Amino acid sequence: MNAIFGILDMLLDVAFFIMIVHIIFSWLIAFQVLNLYQPLVAQIWDGLNRLLEPIYAPIRRMLPNTGGLDLAPLVAFLILIAVRDFILPDLYRALI
Repeated sequence: MNAIFGILDMLLDVAFFIMIVHIIFSWLIAFQVLNLYQPLVAQIWDGLNRLLEPIYAPIRRMLPNTGGLDLAPLVAFLILIAVRDFILPDLYRALI
């Protein structure tokens, strides 16, 4: 049982850091610090979008239209933190 929760915790940590990198990249691109015409930046950005779009798409369908403001990463980030820091540890303690 420890191994399963350890693997879940590790996967949630990896997802957390991938989302942090995606959020920082989006800010750097928005403020024109990074340019998508650079091949390395474009490849990293495309890879991050391909990884996270399956998570963001269902959230975007549930959220109201806010124009140019995309709240899906924020909602996904808050859900990930809740699962990682509150739900998973409580579930682990309940099963032991």
